[in-house]
This record gives sequence, structure tokens and C-alpha cells, in this order.
Amino acid sequence: MTLRSTSPHFASIARPLRGRLAGCLLLLGLGTGAAQATTYYVRTDGGSAAQCTGKSNAAYPGSGSNQACAWNSLHQALPAGGSARIVGGDTVYITPGSYMLGWGAPGASGGRCYDGGRYDCYLPPIPSGPSATSRTRILGTSASNKPRLWGTERVQYMLNLTGSSNVEIGNLEITDQSDCVEFHSDASARCKRDSTPYGQWAGVGIMASNSKNVYLHHLDIHGMANRGIVAGGLTDWTVENVKIVANGWAGWDGDIGSGSSNSGNIILRGVEIAWNGCGEKWQSRSPWACWAQTASGYGDGLGTAKTGGHWLIEDSYIHHNTSDGLDLLYMDGGSNSSVTVRRTHAAGNAGNQLKTLGKTLIENSVVVGNCAYFNGRDSMKSDDQCRALGNAISVGLVAGQDITIRHNTITGQGDCLILSEGGSSTSSLNIQNNALIGQVDWRSDLQGNTGELTCGHYAYNSSARLTYSGNLFYNVKQGQCPSGSTCSNPRIASTAIGNFDATPQSGSPLIDKAPYLAGLDKDFYGNARPSGSAADIGAIEVQVSSGHPPPSISKPLPPQLKQLGSGGSASTSTAAPATPVAGTTDDADSSVPAADKVSRAWSTLGRFLSLARARAWNAPAANLRDRPLELAWRTFTQQPRWLMAAADFFVDRWKEDGRADTPGEQAAHATQASRVEVAPGTSASAPEPAIEPASNSGERAQPVLPERGEMTRPLAERSTPRTSSRALASSTSTLAR
Repeated sequence: MTLRSTSPHFASIARPLRGRLAGCLLLLGLGTGAAQATTYYVRTDGGSAAQCTGKSNAAYPGSGSNQACAWNSLHQALPAGGSARIVGGDTVYITPGSYMLGWGAPGASGGRCYDGGRYDCYLPPIPSGPSATSRTRILGTSASNKPRLWGTERVQYMLNLTGSSNVEIGNLEITDQSDCVEFHSDASARCKRDSTPYGQWAGVGIMASNSKNVYLHHLDIHGMANRGIVAGGLTDWTVENVKIVANGWAGWDGDIGSGSSNSGNIILRGVEIAWNGCGEKWQSRSPWACWAQTASGYGDGLGTAKTGGHWLIEDSYIHHNTSDGLDLLYMDGGSNSSVTVRRTHAAGNAGNQLKTLGKTLIENSVVVGNCAYFNGRDSMKSDDQCRALGNAISVGLVAGQDITIRHNTITGQGDCLILSEGGSSTSSLNIQNNALIGQVDWRSDLQGNTGELTCGHYAYNSSARLTYSGNLFYNVKQGQCPSGSTCSNPRIASTAIGNFDATPQSGSPLIDKAPYLAGLDKDFYGNARPSGSAADIGAIEVQVSSGHPPPSISKPLPPQLKQLGSGGSASTSTAAPATPVAGTTDDADSSVPAADKVSRAWSTLGRFLSLARARAWNAPAANLRDRPLELAWRTFTQQPRWLMAAADFFVDRWKEDGRADTPGEQAAHATQASRVEVAPGTSASAPEPAIEPASNSGERAQPVLPERGEMTRPLAERSTPRTSSRALASSTSTLAR
């Protein structure tokens, strides 16, 4: 409606009339560009778009059209052919159940989705929401019983965020129903691509580019034939309580070619990124067909192309990926880019556990560089083990920017625990209050340098300012012990690489020995720091109020990670088991006099029962080495309740006050300080099983393998050949991908 006049009198009437009309239109949701948001529903017993409006959470009654009932597929909301039936700002709720996506799914056919192009039967982009506070939402109705979206017939990707902004996706399982890996070098694991039917497999879980203000939460993305997420060109993404597990090529690949760089805040909180570079047996969710770059695969947990943005990774678990765990080597080093890793457990990745460039903060994390974990498994080659030298943490410095690594517990069997490279006199590296615990260098040992240890920290081709403060160095190459460091046995629960447990034990030199650092009031578990006269060195702060250290890292991880286990058949994976090992530092404490015969009796019995119980939980029955202890404990479990209670009492008393050393034991501990502590009968590179979190009863869970999780191009490889036991004299970058 247009009001037009040259008369001043008419104009004076028209102005208030326009105002009243605008107000009415605003109330009606018209004329202002803001449509009324609509809520839709998807149910397994719903109907087609012709049969149901999708606006009622009800089953299709069986007859009629345009009924008040739910749709039967997400394809009804977002058809491959024609216009989307939802608009920006709408919400689609999906009730629990199994939903096929791709060729043959309800509502999929039409447009680019036809028999000869089954791989193109993917959903169109989700419409952008009007604003960051008014998102388009695709949500399962329950985080604890996620609807299962599974792709079929080689569909390229499942959910499409190409050009989509202001979107929320949550409470969904995203997977396929095939064991295969696309383009795998092993024909028995390779997906069928040459002719139809291709099978019930899908390429990528989520595809995203040029996407802003997106919130992903409570997703379980696993078992995709190619990658879990392919996403670049992002701005202000938040990803919380998301699993990206056992996807055949990589977990999160940020290289989409042109336009890959990200900006704003990229937040990953409470995520698990694991077993990527492995296929998945879809019915059992166990990893298989693991491969990496030597076999023409890839295997990063998370990797990007050149990127900006402020990345925050916290309260997360990044483990057992077949290449690097977290690879942010290609940060652009600009003023609008940084990386923060906080309260994160990284372990078992075949390359570097954590890799960054430019402004970086790594704190309160446990980093276990058992980079030879996959040795001899599936299609993993020798050169894939401890690739890029297997340094546990690799950081690249740039001029004018600082890197701080503080209050972490770090071990590894690669070349170094921390490798830094580059930088100038205007950049700095601060290594503060870390526990750096060396192991035998796996690759060097393999090449004949028997027993050569990992180095603690090595600065390659760098003129950056370097500060060490309050660290503990132990069992590292050439006895590296920077000024101001503690250099003795850390006396943690276990230093064995296949069974590492970072929990300080009584009498540990880590306890109350760290200089105060402002702004650090929590530890790896979120417990108070300091707790005692001073902070503890390393990631874990012993809590003095309880009289005991906090649970070892084989127990459930922080609360944010517990949420990862909600929904479906998925189970929350935790760290490597922390079995007490006879002859290691867990049996040392001089707080009780050796002459106390009663305490020594408690100690002996408690120690035996604790070890027996731990091995019964963590060792397979067929393991003859552990069988006597296993049988001992399992015999106890068949006895009356009073005997079980007595056994638990002895174990608890041993842990509290029964671990006094005799003079002979003290001498044995002094001898141990000069070597790597390894479980009897195992090697330093022995792989460890992953375990589920402890039950509410406090008992250790049974060992299980964690769940499993047209992009075909792996990221460029910049390997540095190892020409000597150090291999740091090469002129090429040692931070190779």
C-alpha cells in the first residue's frame, strides 16, 4: 500500500496512518521480513508430505491427505527436488527411531536424486535462521535416546550446511549400515562404487562451508565411509558433547579447498574424537581396517587447511586416531587467530597428539604419546607409527606471538615430549609446571639405537625466548634437567607407556611444588588448584581435603565428557586403564614406619588384592601371565559378602596408610629411578585397551573397544625422513603433517 501526495495536509495524515499500519503488520508477523517460526515433527510412523502437514507429533492415521500428523523422513522437510518445506527459523523435531537417508528413503526421489545418481540423494542445505538467536533447528527429541539417521547407496553426505548460518543441530546419531571404508587399499574393506546397488554406506556425516553461528551438540557421528565432518569457511561455531568416532578417512577435515579458512570463535567442548582412520563394524561398533597415509589413507582426528579463528578445545578426549590427534599446524599466525587446549586428554594417536602454530595455550591436560599403539594392526604400516617423529606436542612459533604450555602431564615414545620450531626474538615459549616423563623412543629403538630415550623439550631452528619454570623432568634423553626443574621419579600411579596413570601418589615430588600461576584455579578434573600449601606440578592436583588423590584417569573423565555417553548404544570411552603394576612407584610411601608389623600386613595383603582385582577387570582370561591373579580375585568374588567386604577393607587400608617401604624396597626404588617403568612381561610399546567409565559403584568397568565413528583427497603430507636418532638436522620442517 503506497500513500503518496504533494499536499502537506495529506502528508500529516499519512504519517500516523503508516505508523499504525506498520504496527499492525508487526503484530501479525507481516511486512517486517520476519515470518512466524513453525515447528514440525518427524516420526517413523508418520506420512509423506502429501499425507501429513508435519505440524503435529502424531502418527499418520492410514488414509487421507493433508492430515495433522508427522512426516516420516527428513527428506519430506528437505526434498532433493523442489523447494524446502521449512524456512529459516523453523524447528524440526525427530522422535527416536531409525531413519534412512539417501536413495530409497521416503521422500528422497526427485530432482538430482534418481536411480543413475544415487550418490546425489543428499539433503539440500538447511535454511539459515534469521539471526544467531533465532536459529533453524534440527533436533532429536531426546539426548538419551537419539534418533538414528543412517545413509545408504553411497550418498555423499548426510546433513548439509553449505552456506547455512544460524543453525542448531542436536541429539542425533549419524552413521551408515556398512563396515566398508571408501577407497580403502584392502579390497576386503573397500566400499563398492562401480555399480548399483552400492550398499548401505554413506560418505560424510556433516558437510559445511561458508557457515556462521552454528551450534552442534549431543551428536554421535560414527562409522562414515569417508569422513565424519568436512567443514571449512566457518565463523563462530560451537560444538559441545559431540562424538566423532571411527570414520574411515578422518574425523574432522577442515580442508575444503578454496575458502577453507575459519574466523571468529571455534569452540569444541566435551568432544570425543577417536579411532578415525579406522572403519567400523557397524553392528558391533568395533574399529577395524585401520589405515593411514603410507597405505594411501589419512587418519587425522581433526585437521584443517590454512585457517584463522580463535580455537578453544576443552574437557575433551582425542585418542587413537591413525595419524595426528589435533592438527592445527596450519593456523595462519595472524592477530585474529589462537589455540587454547584445556583439560583435554590426548592419547594413542599415531602421529603427534597435539600440534599447533602461533599463539597457543595448552594447560591442565594429560598427553600420552603412545604413538606406536597401532603397530602391526590392520593396514597400518611401520612408517605410520610415530609419524612426524611422534612428538607428543609439536608447536610452531611465529614472530610477535607467545606459546605457553603449563600444568600438563606429558609422556610419549616419540622423538620428544615437546618440540618447538621457528619464531624470533619477538616470540616466546613458556614451559611451566609440567611433568615431563620420558619413555624409550620407539622409532629410534627400532632402528637399532636400543634404549634411547625421548627428549624432554627440543627447540629446532628457533631464536624465540625460552622460559622453563617449575617443571619435573624424568627419564628423558641425556638427563635433560633445566635450571629450576625437579628431576626425579614423579611417583605417579604408573609411568608405563601402555598403562600410564598420571595420578600423583603419596610422597610424590609433584605435590605442592609448583610456583603459583595466576588464573589457574582448576586442574584436569576441574578440582580446586591449589589444594594444599602450593599447587602440584602437572595436570592433576591432589585434593587434601579428602586425604586421597582424585580418581586416576582410567575413571570417568570430567562431567562434560560423561555426557558423551548419552544415547543409543554408544558408550563413553575413557583413558587407558591404570592398573597398579608391581615394582613401580605405586608401592612407595615412607609415611608409615617399616617396623609397624600390622601396617605391613595390611600393605602386603591389600597390595595383592588390589593388583588381583585390577588385573581381573583389565586382563582377558586367556592371558596366562595374568591368570593366577585373575583367578585369585574371581575366586574371592564367589565367596560370601563378608569376605568380599574384608577384601575391600584391606585394599582401602593399603591405599590409605599401609605402603611403608622396607630398606630393601627403598633401595629398589632408587634403582628404578634410572629406568622406564614398564609392566612385567610387556614392552614400552605394548598397546592398551580402552575401557568404559567406572560404574556408580566405583568399580572399574570391563575393557571394551570404544565406538566407531565425494571427499577423497587426503591433506598434503610434509614428512621429514628420519636420518639419525635425532633427525632434527633436516632443513625441512619437523612439524610435518
